[in-house]
Amino acid sequence: MPQWDPDDPQMSPQDRDSNGAEGSMLQASLKNVAEEQVLYLTTIGLTTKLQRAIEIWFVVCRERFYLLAETGEAAGWVKNIRRNPEVTVRIGERQIDAMARVLDRQADRQLWDEVAAIADRKYGWGDGLPVEITPVPYEIA
Repeated sequence: MPQWDPDDPQMSPQDRDSNGAEGSMLQASLKNVAEEQVLYLTTIGLTTKLQRAIEIWFVVCRERFYLLAETGEAAGWVKNIRRNPEVTVRIGERQIDAMARVLDRQADRQLWDEVAAIADRKYGWGDGLPVEITPVPYEIA
């Protein structure tokens, strides 16, 4: 499975930062996949410790992916992330390692609302518990 390539011909020089670092490559790649309908999220199972993959809608906001858990904290993949935030994301043939975090309704209120609005525009649905997926090597703030 190919990784997101910093030499991607779809990325212009202005998409790179001053030293050509992969952070900017990820920015450009995120823009390239933002209109895709689904991504495949792989988590590590809570009890089995096996890889668990799901197909799920996503949006891109602030250079990160956001997923909405329709069943909130009851979703198996959310439970897996609470236990182990290391995930893998695949969109088409592109795959990246990432870190996940479940948004907090109070602390992340503005971001939560922004993500829900983007999802509503893209899919006509923006309810659910937002989960932020940050491509590695970015660090979660």
